[in-house]
Amino acid sequence: METLSISSRLDKSMRQQYLSLPQGEKCMVTYVWIDGTGRELRSKTRTLDSEPKDIGDIPVWNFDGSSTYQSSGSNSDMNIVPVCMFRDPFSLDPNKLVLCEVFNFDHSPAQTNHRNSCNRVMEKVKEHCIWFGMEQEYTLYGVDERPFGWPANGYPAPQGPYYCGVGANCAYGRDVVECHYKACLYAGIKIYGSNAEVMPSQWEFQVGPCEGIEMGDQLWISRYLLDRVCEDFGVIASMDPKPLKDWNGAGCHTNVSTKQMREEGGRHEIDRAIEKLRKKHSVHIRVYDASAGRDNERRLTGLHETSSIHDFSSAVANRGCSIRIPRQVGEDNCGYFEDRRPASNCDPYLVTKAIARTCLLNSEEEEDEEEEGV
Repeated sequence: METLSISSRLDKSMRQQYLSLPQGEKCMVTYVWIDGTGRELRSKTRTLDSEPKDIGDIPVWNFDGSSTYQSSGSNSDMNIVPVCMFRDPFSLDPNKLVLCEVFNFDHSPAQTNHRNSCNRVMEKVKEHCIWFGMEQEYTLYGVDERPFGWPANGYPAPQGPYYCGVGANCAYGRDVVECHYKACLYAGIKIYGSNAEVMPSQWEFQVGPCEGIEMGDQLWISRYLLDRVCEDFGVIASMDPKPLKDWNGAGCHTNVSTKQMREEGGRHEIDRAIEKLRKKHSVHIRVYDASAGRDNERRLTGLHETSSIHDFSSAVANRGCSIRIPRQVGEDNCGYFEDRRPASNCDPYLVTKAIARTCLLNSEEEEDEEEEGV
């Protein structure tokens, strides 16, 4: 069975000929949104008469929600409202990518539009200047539905040489990773770094630090860029949290700090936040993957550098805990903590919203938010 997609075999050098054609004052704007699965992204492009200077210059648009699991055919129009703009690394300047929120016909947020409620929470906790950094792990697959580069029959050598590995026998798909990195930099993503992960063909990139709602915006667009780069190479970026039973899973570890945590003596604030998270462990587990906790049941087993889904734990420098306090933070007595529970396919809006709400809102505000749903 073929490993690479048919479209990847097209002559990519031909594309450059057309990208170099002048387009006058016109601007191509690609609208990107989350579909009804809550996991996948959709996009479509329109022409504007001039380059938009800010998000307010980009008009609201619509799409057929019956084809994206978001509405019925008898009432299919959904509205997409631009909320965040980026440079487009595929069609190049002056063209843009815009992340959009999805709204129903009655202007209410679509079911998978978690940005809307996340933004309300972030506005409530704005004074705390909460920063997030998310570590997105993923696995490259061929279109033959096997991890990219793995033998057609059987498995590669056991885990050990692949994490941050170098060489053709250790690093599978580095071209994809490096092209994605450059695409993120061009677009304006706050990409922090990348590395090969423990399982062969598994990789990670980090985004942040980002304050408040920006974290979810940046991670969703970086995922879109990854999918588009993978299109060109003919492979698939899988966000499955546990691709294979006896190998390391894929997470989206989330680093968190507030202004108080970053100040001298901030370890006390970190410890207070961890105790609040302990009391809400089951609530967080339900929103830390795309299947209400069922995906993390496969991943958070207590093995392969994970904690058990059934228990909450924290410690300095321990990657087998729910919450890891970096060793440097322990020494400096201030900084940040790492929540290792979010899965690779999580919605970053739900994750950051849950953390901000649990750690920073008082009990009455928490109850108001719970009435609206997690």
